[in-house]
Amino acid sequence: MKFSLWEWEGTIDRGSYAFWGCILFAIKHNLDRFIASVFFHRSWFLNNYLIPSRSGTVLSIQPQDIPLYATLVVLALPFIWIGTVLTIKRLRSIGLSSWLVLLFFVPVLNLLFFLLLCLIPPCGDVAVVSKPGRLRLLDRLIPDDKFGSAALALALNVISALLFTLFSVDVMRNYGWGLFVGMPFCLGFTSVLIYSYHRRRSLGSCLTVSLCSVGLVGAALIAVAFEGLVCVLMAAPLAAVLAMLGAWIAYLLQSRPASKQGIAPMLFALVAAVPLVTGLESADPHSSQFEVKTAMEIDAPPEEVWKHVIAFSELPEPDEWIFRIGIAYPVRARIDGAGPGAVRHCEFSTGEFTEPIEVWRPNELLRFSVTSNPQPMQEWTPYSSIRPPHLDGFLVSNGGQFKLNRLRHNRTYLEGTTWYQHHMWPETYWKLWADFIIHKIHMRVLNHVAYQSHTEK
Repeated sequence: MKFSLWEWEGTIDRGSYAFWGCILFAIKHNLDRFIASVFFHRSWFLNNYLIPSRSGTVLSIQPQDIPLYATLVVLALPFIWIGTVLTIKRLRSIGLSSWLVLLFFVPVLNLLFFLLLCLIPPCGDVAVVSKPGRLRLLDRLIPDDKFGSAALALALNVISALLFTLFSVDVMRNYGWGLFVGMPFCLGFTSVLIYSYHRRRSLGSCLTVSLCSVGLVGAALIAVAFEGLVCVLMAAPLAAVLAMLGAWIAYLLQSRPASKQGIAPMLFALVAAVPLVTGLESADPHSSQFEVKTAMEIDAPPEEVWKHVIAFSELPEPDEWIFRIGIAYPVRARIDGAGPGAVRHCEFSTGEFTEPIEVWRPNELLRFSVTSNPQPMQEWTPYSSIRPPHLDGFLVSNGGQFKLNRLRHNRTYLEGTTWYQHHMWPETYWKLWADFIIHKIHMRVLNHVAYQSHTEK
């Protein structure tokens, strides 16, 4: 059958798939560099492909960059078509569902998926009579029984995950796609690849092994003082889903004997690829600024509410579960001076926000910047204290404001706003957590202001 880059029919072998994938990417990248440099006077590097996708949305792209990205998207359309066609042909060649082509569009996972498709033998391959030396070695190293193979898979994954976390967090100072997307996917995939090496396992047992892998890695991170319980629990939902995705793909591969011949290259490629992703994304510290608004009506006039906005008395101990597990919460606020240039000090359970006043319109608007941020949480840990890097500068409040609108019947509409940045990716996933936490902080303050204003009205 005649091979075509454009037609859906047929299959493609792994060598041709790797060749065309690399050639097309090289052409696309250099074309993007040329367009960005000549027409938009911008530099374009490999890590720039992660910038719009870090947030999971184009909404974080600056208005002045829209023409550049729009042009690059239009130029990408034929490459997207060819990449989709080639990936479907490759999936057909190895006997996997064409729906897996969706991974072609997922940042970071598409790189890992491409590597796997370049290494997995086609389903028509048959085992040779004389096994390669690496297979004979794996036959001896990997236990045949399900408990032994699962234990080996879990042990290897915990060790490799700890080493990669050390590299990503302590060396590269990066909490990014490699750590929160690449690593969980690889944990699920490699654990099932080892677990099902000798014989076919059920889907349920494969998913269980992948989740145990994620759970043990989380427990190990706490045990060696890399992380606290709070951060591990926050990352767990994303990690569990990605690990099960990797486990499902490995489960589909176990039905073809030829896949065993690719197990060593696949393990090596994944172990090498994830640190490379981390190194690539660490070259660009870009992050977006986000806004969280929370509002409520208060049964008191703005003149009374204003007094409790600029400074408020000590709040009672929190009842909200998010604060009881260690997330920082507001305790009291005081202010030095009045008007623009005054400094508001908002004390939290972990320290103090220093907030120079920028706009002071009594009974209407109080706007401030933030020059000092305390730690965002107090980690739960079996040790006296730990200081993972994400406690320093990875969630930063840039400023905030309280806006008061007078309503009828001597009531006030009070709106609190916080502008913040965080440096953890996928940006959208961690934004969900940050927005939820900041909204809870707002509600704690607004409820207290409402109570004090109504009581003293």
